[in-house]
Amino acid sequence: MPSKSAPLSLKIAVGGGLLFLYFPFTVILLYAFTTEDSAFTFPPPGLTLKWFSVALQRQDLWQALTLSLQVATVATGLALIMGTLAAIAVYRTPFFGREAISFLLLLPIALPGIVTGIALRSAINLTGIPFSFWTVVVGHATFCIVVVYNNVVARLRRTAKSQIEASMDLGADPLQTFRYIVLPNLATALLAGGMLAFALSFDEVIVTTFTAGQQSTLPIWILSQLTRPRQRPVTNVAAVFVIVITFLPILLAHRLSQDREST
Repeated sequence: MPSKSAPLSLKIAVGGGLLFLYFPFTVILLYAFTTEDSAFTFPPPGLTLKWFSVALQRQDLWQALTLSLQVATVATGLALIMGTLAAIAVYRTPFFGREAISFLLLLPIALPGIVTGIALRSAINLTGIPFSFWTVVVGHATFCIVVVYNNVVARLRRTAKSQIEASMDLGADPLQTFRYIVLPNLATALLAGGMLAFALSFDEVIVTTFTAGQQSTLPIWILSQLTRPRQRPVTNVAAVFVIVITFLPILLAHRLSQDREST
C-alpha cells in the first residue's frame, strides 16, 4: 500500500527549518569565493579562488589548524579509553549509586560551555598547573567522554550477555573475552563515538578559551580574525575548513549508526 504524502504545511515547515539552519553556512561558503575583501555586498561583485591560496600561505592559520587537529586527536583518544571503561563498569557491574554516577558522566555535555570552562579554569588555577596544550586536551576530553560513553552503553544494551557467558564457560579469560567478544561488538559504536568526539573537540570555542594559554586553535583563530574586516574572506575560508572537517566525521558516524541499526 503506497504511503500517503506529507501535508503541504508540514513540508513548508520542514523546508523553513532547514533554511533557517543551513542558510548561514551557504553565506559563509559564498563569501569565501567573493572578490570583495572588506565587506559583504549582495550579490557578490565576483567570484574567485584567490582567498584559498592566501589562506594556505598564512602560517598562523596552519599553526592553528595543526593545533586543533592535535588537540582533537588526543582528546578523542582519551575519551575512547575512559568512556569505554566507564560504560563497561557502569553497565556490567551493579553497585550502589550507579545511576548517580551515570548522571554525572552525562552532565558535562548538558551544562553550558561557559560553566564547564569556568570550573575547569578554577580547578587548573588551584592546582597550579600552567595552561598549555594538555589543559586544552583535558578540557575537551570532559565532554568528549560523554559521546563515547553514550554510544558504548547503547551498544552494550543490545549485546547478548549469553555471548560473554559462553566465552567464559569455554575457558576464555576476561582479556580474551573482551578482545574476541566485547570489542568486535563495540567496534562501530567506538568508531562512531570517536568521530563525533573528534568533531566536537575540533570546533570547540568556549571551553578552549578558558583552558588555553597562549595557544590558538582554529576556532579561536577565526574568532580573533573577525575584528579585521579586510581579512574577512580568509576567515570565511578557514570557516569552510572547519565545516568540512567536522561535517565528514559526523556524516560517517551517522552512516555507521544507521548501518548497525539495519543489521
